[in-house]
Amino acid sequence: MTKHNKPIPTDRELAILGILWELGQATVRQVNEAMNEDSTTGYTTTLKLMQIMTEKGLLLRDDSQFKHVYRPAISEERTQSQLVGELLDKAFSGSAEKLVMRALSAKKVSAKELEKIRKMLAEYKGLES
Repeated sequence: MTKHNKPIPTDRELAILGILWELGQATVRQVNEAMNEDSTTGYTTTLKLMQIMTEKGLLLRDDSQFKHVYRPAISEERTQSQLVGELLDKAFSGSAEKLVMRALSAKKVSAKELEKIRKMLAEYKGLES
């Protein structure tokens, strides 16, 4: 659990959330089919994971129809912020500078991405003034 009392999703839970963020909502079968594009996951495994995620508060389930339809309980942006905050605290002693420097040196950054980063920094700097 984090400071905000929301569980941190596991890698497999993040894969399911990613599918649901893209689709908006889906049945277990739809999620399972999407997961099987990358690797083989059994239907019952996907079902159990999604049931656990519902219990954890990561998914919402509409069981008003014969087929249960699931959707994310939290947005992609909020989850990313939560994960980055957790990583920032655990691996970088709360230093945003260290996190950004490591992120920029870990993989090649495109010119387009760098330009977006520059714009964000300029906007952030403007907010501080």
